[in-house]
Amino acid sequence: GPLGADRPAAGASVSDPTILFERSGVVAVAKPAGLPTQAPPGIASAESWLRTRLAAGAYVGIPHRLDRAVSGVLLMAVTPRAARQLSRQFERRQIGKRYVAIVTVGRDSEGALPRGGAGCVWCDRIAKLPDEPRAAIVPPSDPAGRMAETVVACAGVLSRRDPGECMRAVLLLEPRTGRMHQLRLQAASRGLPILGDDLYGGAAFVAAPPDPRASPVALHARGIRFRDPDLDEAVEVLAPLPSFWPGEVATLLGE
Repeated sequence: GPLGADRPAAGASVSDPTILFERSGVVAVAKPAGLPTQAPPGIASAESWLRTRLAAGAYVGIPHRLDRAVSGVLLMAVTPRAARQLSRQFERRQIGKRYVAIVTVGRDSEGALPRGGAGCVWCDRIAKLPDEPRAAIVPPSDPAGRMAETVVACAGVLSRRDPGECMRAVLLLEPRTGRMHQLRLQAASRGLPILGDDLYGGAAFVAAPPDPRASPVALHARGIRFRDPDLDEAVEVLAPLPSFWPGEVATLLGE
């Protein structure tokens, strides 16, 4: 394609995204954990990586974002038309997103795990905390709160590496809304914090990297469904699980 997927980008490294889909002005990439979606000039991001692969001054639109610590499929646009179409689909909730998370299950929170294949729906009101890079679940009376809905199912429980270890479960999450830190906060508030998410009480996931901002959480944007802006046909793009995740997760997902 025009992005030259066969040539490495300038300064290519293990933290570079990879192209999963490219058509009709849409570029879907697998964003690695630790790389922000957007960042100020001079700081590496998924957006700056894409710009290195395009002509100088080329159009890049960012219709949605993934948190820096989250890996998985990210949609970007290289034409204004594609950006408008995707933004409209997000606004109308016509885009389907599927995430996978590894959570710690405390003795008191086993009851919060969804039971059976049908799963359940988590509904909360979420507000961004003033002057803090985090959000909180607030009562219905809080005017800053906005409804957050997520369909949740449990894919299974991971084997314990030693008897004293906390239970770890694999959750399948489909957000119906897009609030700040929605999945991370909703899971943590039910006593099911996502591994590596120290902002909301998650246990360690991987050995701490030199830059703590690059530390991943065990939350992966597994798939996204949208309509091709030009062909008006349904497209689903899947991003493989990161290589450092436990292999047992892929087995539970049937991969």
